[in-house]
Amino acid sequence: MSLPRRPSLKLLAGIYPFAAGAMGVNLFFAALIGSWLGLPVLTPWQAAAGGLVIGLPATWAFACHILRLMEKAEGE
Repeated sequence: MSLPRRPSLKLLAGIYPFAAGAMGVNLFFAALIGSWLGLPVLTPWQAAAGGLVIGLPATWAFACHILRLMEKAEGE
């Protein structure tokens, strides 16, 4: 078993806008659900800003997943 490759900046840059958007939406809806427990509700702008931050590790994880799929496809 070889060590996994690191994702290229090109791949990360291509995935990041989608990951940041998805994380922003997820954060906003999680805050709405959290309001049932008495937590503060985030504004859409706060959720978007949080998505920009949370989108970074999500981008890295998804890019690594894409690389594993590419390596598996090349091996078959």
